[in-house]
Amino acid sequence: MIRRNRRPSLLGTAARTAVVASTASTVVSRKEQKRAAMSQQAEKAAAFDAQQQHQAMHDAVAGAVAAQAPAQSAGAPASGAPDMMAQLERLADMKTKGLLSEEEFQAAKKNLLGI
Repeated sequence: MIRRNRRPSLLGTAARTAVVASTASTVVSRKEQKRAAMSQQAEKAAAFDAQQQHQAMHDAVAGAVAAQAPAQSAGAPASGAPDMMAQLERLADMKTKGLLSEEEFQAAKKNLLGI
């Protein structure tokens, strides 16, 4: 009968340690990759939601300006001037808050002024 040494050799211990460390590193790496992928998906979803909100706000502003433009052209110019100024100020305020881009602001202003 062959008698084995109960203590592992130094080379065997080093090999076992290397295998355990490699396995742990792979598991941690995969978890980090999953977290990064989930984070990217969440960022894409948030960007999409922000874009949808911006588009909805733009559509609402364009609809409100389009609905008010015919009413103003039919009304008397003297009585519509303060109202037009208020609408221009509101559009400028929306632009400074970032709700409207420069192009959207210019288009809404032209529509409001009837240009």
